[in-house]
Amino acid sequence: MEISIMQAILLALVSGFCFSGALLGIYTNRVIVLSFFVGLILGDVQTGLMMGAIGELAFMGFGVGAGGTVPPNPLGPGVVGTIMAITLKNQGITPESALALSYPFAVLFQLIQTFLYTLSASTPEAAKKAIRDGKYKLFTFYSHGTFLGFFITGAVIAFAAAYSLDAFRAFVDLIPEQLVTALSIAGGLLPAIGFATILSVMVTKEVIPYIILGYIAVSFLDLPVMAIALVGLVFALIDYNNKQDNKEVIQEIEEGEEYGI
Repeated sequence: MEISIMQAILLALVSGFCFSGALLGIYTNRVIVLSFFVGLILGDVQTGLMMGAIGELAFMGFGVGAGGTVPPNPLGPGVVGTIMAITLKNQGITPESALALSYPFAVLFQLIQTFLYTLSASTPEAAKKAIRDGKYKLFTFYSHGTFLGFFITGAVIAFAAAYSLDAFRAFVDLIPEQLVTALSIAGGLLPAIGFATILSVMVTKEVIPYIILGYIAVSFLDLPVMAIALVGLVFALIDYNNKQDNKEVIQEIEEGEEYGI
């Protein structure tokens, strides 16, 4: 599959917006969002959503910074990984192997993002000085400088990835078939590891029965995702109603004690 100049421009604009949108707190810099738009532009939404789904599962753990650690950047699997999964599908690249191949890019892009934050560290003081000096156009530039920097960086990354297909193909051709299979297996394990990482923080003794029930539903009952989600909704509603009933009972007891009953 070849990417046209118009598709490359659309990828650049969408990726720039999504990357810079993280500064606005609208969560556009997520793997599922990036992969969906890349799949939509390249005409393969199904592969894009598959890539976004396994990327999100992996980033449940790997995409959360703990302490002073810096997580990989979602642009790696969201843009580069999805482009590889769609355009190199005929060469045996699956979403799982594309996820594994995209992680070095994710680390590189995070270094670039850290560099952008470093460059923008002095802009608040520069903006204040521009206000004091009455240079309002310069103030506007400083106020939007970080956003513009992120937009341009995201656009350049996506455009470069779109026009690196020949390099991607040559790279994949050099990889032995056995290694591609191994990367697919490793990429399939990454979401499980990411999910386990986040569970290690969230799991409490109260939710362990629900985790076991979910495992039974997937592994033994072979229920689809929607059915499992509805089962989870049922238990969530039961838990919510029980808590509301307990609150009413506690309130009645407190009112009775207040009136000496």
